[in-house]
Amino acid sequence: MRQVQSARMSLISTTKELIELDIQGSEFLAAALGVPVPESWPPSLYGPNAMRFALLQLDDPAEQSWSFWYMITMDEPGQLVGICGFKGRPDESGSVEIGYSVVDGHQRRGYATEAVSRLVAWAFSHHNVSEVCAETFPYLRQSIRVLENNGFEFAGPGSEMGLVRYALKKASLS
Repeated sequence: MRQVQSARMSLISTTKELIELDIQGSEFLAAALGVPVPESWPPSLYGPNAMRFALLQLDDPAEQSWSFWYMITMDEPGQLVGICGFKGRPDESGSVEIGYSVVDGHQRRGYATEAVSRLVAWAFSHHNVSEVCAETFPYLRQSIRVLENNGFEFAGPGSEMGLVRYALKKASLS
């Protein structure tokens, strides 16, 4: 399993096997990750459709790590608190879209902000990534706050009706 460390978490890159265990049930995912899975799993915005999307995406070995990452705290005992990740490899222009969701009971503790920060750094470590973007609803203030705390700026309407887009350019970090 590919891992990325942040100050308080390990981010574990999903594999087909992990997603399949997640679909089978929390007890299977808990055994594979070695941490308890909260009763509120999966977090909002990460349900059966997202899991199926990830399975299809991971059919292509080049997509490894450009999918979801499980967010596991490093305290004792560690806990699965959410999921963060990308909606595929960077496009031709070098843009990659990030998403995140934290389970109820662990929200508003900075986990999403920390995970996004770490995965943005990971994405920008790749020569072909020039922008990380995200789409959200304008009424999801907590989601927008995560983006703004990571330096993302409003970039206009999203790809679907009602969504707004935020983006962070690699050049703006220099």
